[in-house]
Amino acid sequence: MKNLRVALVVQKSIPGAFEQNLLASLEAVSHASSKNAHMVVFPEMNLTGYYAGPKIQSIAQPLGPELIHTLSNAAEKFDITILTGMAEQAESSSPYASHLVFSPHKSVERYRKIHMAPNEKDYFSPGNQIPIFQYKAVNFGIQLCYDAHFPELSTAMAVKGADIIFIPHASPRGSSREKYKSWMRHLTARAFDNGVFIAAVNQTGDNTCGLNFPGLALLIGPDGNIVSNFLDPDEKINYVNIDLTALDRVRSHKMRYFLPNRRPDLFNK
Repeated sequence: MKNLRVALVVQKSIPGAFEQNLLASLEAVSHASSKNAHMVVFPEMNLTGYYAGPKIQSIAQPLGPELIHTLSNAAEKFDITILTGMAEQAESSSPYASHLVFSPHKSVERYRKIHMAPNEKDYFSPGNQIPIFQYKAVNFGIQLCYDAHFPELSTAMAVKGADIIFIPHASPRGSSREKYKSWMRHLTARAFDNGVFIAAVNQTGDNTCGLNFPGLALLIGPDGNIVSNFLDPDEKINYVNIDLTALDRVRSHKMRYFLPNRRPDLFNK
C-alpha cells in the first residue's frame, strides 16, 4: 500500500448530547466514505463531549453492545476504519478518556489515555497499555492531547512498529493560528525524532460548558515537515493523502532515521 487517504474531522461536540454527537459522527463517516477515505479520525471524546469536572461521571457512557453494534456496522457498511472518542464509563473507577477503533469485520479495539492533564487527574482514570493497531500493512498508534507532551510515549510506539501516530485533541483556548503555533513546538519533534507520520485533529467551537475549542487539523511527515494543515475553525472534514513511500525515504537514510541508533540499555524501557 503506497497511499492512505484519511479524513480528519474537526467536530463540535456538546457534553452530554451523546445521541446528537453520535448522529453527526455517523454522517461524517458516510461523507468520508463517499470521498474514498480509508480511515476517518475524530477528536478526543467527540461522542460524549469533553469536560473535566464532576459532571463527567454523568456524561460518561459505557462501551456497550448497542454502541459497538452501531459503529461496527458503520465500519462494515462504508468499508472504512473509524477512530472515535468518548469518556468511557468504568464500573469501579473514574471514567477513562478512550479512543476506539472500529474496522470492517474486526472486534472493537481501544486506546485509553495514559497521561492525564493536571485538571483531569481528579476526574479520569489513566490507561496503562500502549497498543499498536493495524490498517492493512500500516501500523498506527493513538495518543490523546496531553499524551503528546511526553516524548517517550511516541518513541515506545515507534519501537513497536508504528508508522503513523494519530493524536486526537480536545484542546481549548486561543485561535486556530495560536493553537497551531503551540502544536508546532512539540508535534513536529515527535514525527522527526521517530520517523513517523503525525496526524492531529481538534474539537471546535463553544461546547456550552465553558470551553471554546479552536478548530485545527494537520499532517506532519516522518521528516518533521508539515504536509497539510487546516486552520479553518468551522466544523469540517479535512482530507489528507498520506504518501507511505515517505517512510522508506526517511528510514533508508542512515543520517535521517535515528531510532535504530538509540541506546535503550542506558534508559528504562
